[in-house]
Formats: sequence, C-alpha cells, structure tokens
Amino acid sequence: MSGNTSENKQLASGVEPEWYAAGLDHVWLPYAQMKTASPPLAVAATRGSRIVLADGRELIDGIASWWTACHGYNHPHIRAAIERQLARMPHVMFGGMVHEQALTLAQRLVALLAPGDLERVFFSDSGSVAVEVALKMAVQYWLNRGRRGRTRILAFNGAYHGDTTGAMAVSDPQDSMHAAFRGLLPEQIAVDLPADEGSIAGFEAVLAERAEEIAAIIVEPLVQSAGGMRFHDAQVLRRLRAAADRYDLLMIFDEIFTGFGRTGALFALQATGVVPDIVTLSKALTGGTLPLAATVARRKVFDAFWSDDPAQALMHGPTFMGNALACAAANASLDLFEREPRLEQVAAMSGALTRGLEPCREFPGVKDVRVLGAIGVVELDRIENLGGLRQRFVAEGVFIRPFGSIVYLTPAFTIAPEELATLTQAVEAVLGEWLGQRR
Repeated sequence: MSGNTSENKQLASGVEPEWYAAGLDHVWLPYAQMKTASPPLAVAATRGSRIVLADGRELIDGIASWWTACHGYNHPHIRAAIERQLARMPHVMFGGMVHEQALTLAQRLVALLAPGDLERVFFSDSGSVAVEVALKMAVQYWLNRGRRGRTRILAFNGAYHGDTTGAMAVSDPQDSMHAAFRGLLPEQIAVDLPADEGSIAGFEAVLAERAEEIAAIIVEPLVQSAGGMRFHDAQVLRRLRAAADRYDLLMIFDEIFTGFGRTGALFALQATGVVPDIVTLSKALTGGTLPLAATVARRKVFDAFWSDDPAQALMHGPTFMGNALACAAANASLDLFEREPRLEQVAAMSGALTRGLEPCREFPGVKDVRVLGAIGVVELDRIENLGGLRQRFVAEGVFIRPFGSIVYLTPAFTIAPEELATLTQAVEAVLGEWLGQRR
C-alpha cells in the first residue's frame, strides 16, 4: 500500500501525523463551518476507486472526487501522458503563443461535440470560470452587434453554475447557498424549468415581457446537479431551444457535470438532439487529474467578435489557460473514451444503481429514488445531521457525501461491480438504520 508507514501507524494508534497536525489550523475548507465541522480525513494515496487514508483504512469512493475521476484514480495512461509532457514543457502562457496539446485538444473536443458547429474553444482553469466566460461571451455578442439592451441572463430555479460572482448570479436565487449575496450579484432572471403546464406558461410569459433584455438562456442539460440532482427530460431542452430561436436568444448548456459520459451519452446535448450556442466543460475533462475547463462557442458567436476593432475582442485570459500538463491529461482521457468501453460501463452501472438503490424507496422519509446514467440518487424529506450521516458512511468503508436532502452516488465508470455493490449496500444499510430512528 502507498503512504508513509510511520504515519499510518501513528493514525492507527490515534496519533495524528506531523503534517496533519501542523497544517490543519492554516487551511480554510470548502462548504464547511470551520468551527463545528468534523475534522477532514487525512488522505495518503488513491488508486482505482479507492481512497487510502493515512491511518491505513481504504474507502470506496462513491462520488469520484466531485465527479471528476471518471476513469478511476491513477490511470496509467493519463499518468504517463502527464509525465511525458512535464519533461517537455509544463506550461507556457497562451497569450500570443500556442502549443500542441491545447490545439490537439481543441480539435478533438470540437469533433466530439458534433453534430452542429460548436467549433471555437476558449480554455480556462475551472468550471466556474468557464461559466463566467460563457456569460461574458453572450453579453458581448449582443454588444458587438449593436444591441446594448440585452444584458440579462435567463436562468432557472434549482440551478447551480459555480461560486464566482457571475456564476452565483445565475444559480438558484432563493434556496441556494448564494442567496446571502443577492445585493452584490448582478440581477438576473430566474424561472422554473418549463416542464409542466404551469411552468411553461410562466416561462413563456417572462420571455414575452422581457426578451429584449435577455442575452442568453443558461441551463444544466438533463440534470440540475449541485441544486439537488434534479432530472428533467429532453423535451424541456427542446422547448428551451425553440424559445431561444423564436426570440433570437443565445442558448448556453452548462455540461460541467453532465459532460464526458455521466448521463449515459458522451454529452447531454447529444442525448437530447439540441445544439446550444455555447457549452461549458470541466470536471471530468482531465479524468480527475488537473484543473482545466473549456467554453466552446458556435461559429455565429465567434463571428460576432471577428472585427478590425480591438474593442470587439473577448478580453479575458486566465493565467493558466490552456495549461500544457492539463491539456495532455485531457487528451489522454479522451484516448480512454475512444479505446475503452466507457459508455457501456455507464449503461451497466445504471442498471446496477437502479437495482441497488430501489429498496430505499420503502424507507420512511424517502421521497424519491432515481437513476440516470452513472448517477444514483436517494432523496429524503430532510437530512437533519449531514455531518453525522457522512461519518456513518465512512464507518462503513465508503466515501459518500450527502448534501441538502439527498444521498447520491456518482462513482468512477471503471468501478468494479463488487465495489459498486458495496456502495449501494452501504446506502441501503445506513439509510435503513438512520431513517428507522424516525419511524
């Protein structure tokens, strides 16, 4: 097993390793009330679908490090690609320079996003920034065309698009963790997804009244992820596309979560037959190894910036955009999608998740059990002690991180069947015990 043997013995005996004790008081952890949160787990190594803790325990990872490690951890093909690139050139600025890994990756992404003419790739280093770039593209598209009033974005209740300012502004305005920042954020327009008669009428009414203010519609296709793993069908997206065409609006698909096989197709846009004007990608883009994101635009969007006027350029440039190491990892990840049966693995996983989680439907306090591709969700009426529930899963030898009112699984596509069975059995066992206390 990887890791420092002396540190493993220290933690196993209840003594923290030196690096943990020395450094913990100097980090600020994400999505955590630092005063009351449980101490984070000390991780020594990863492999496959396993997280190796510094005390020697191994956890089966049920969420693939926030949905990124689609091929599992430490895949040798990705690791070798990074090592080769590191020896040659880890990074060079993308201002006035390009390199083979980025141009190869851009060409491959454009080909994979077909059909349609999504053909210009703007690289960045995180999903939130990819969304910021998409919003900026959408607004400047209209400015460059002389339509100065179109500065609003139409978004949806229940959405989550990131934690930077612009991304927060198009996330759920009422119930999300970003609601406290309402006075700081740009004021956007939020409605319910047009999925039934009432929400369709509300959506159409807003468009009829405010279309001339709107630059674009942004949506997470098929799944509102961090908003609660809420599913909707392709007809909703076709309705949005038709409305965008009718009112001459741009359409943005945020595929940061759904892209690269998670819903069962390589991209959700292909499963729905809807071509957006802009699509954002990140998360699994590098197979969970390095930060990288992309905002991909259709030809008509790019053409609005093609000008002799320098002021009509897209003035955005993350320092590490197109990072050579990250692009090498992404190219290697795409190799694996080409060479190995990832979508077949997702299809098999979908059936196993359905069978494994369905018994939870009978528990008191369970509202819904749902599966799409490599996403399995058990939705509860409420979860009163998230920290305690997370600790119970760790005690079962699995890493599952419930949030809001859901317990969900999004494992690596390469997870072994017996490991996936351990995850679903842990969900059933822990929730059966947890919810049984509320009978």
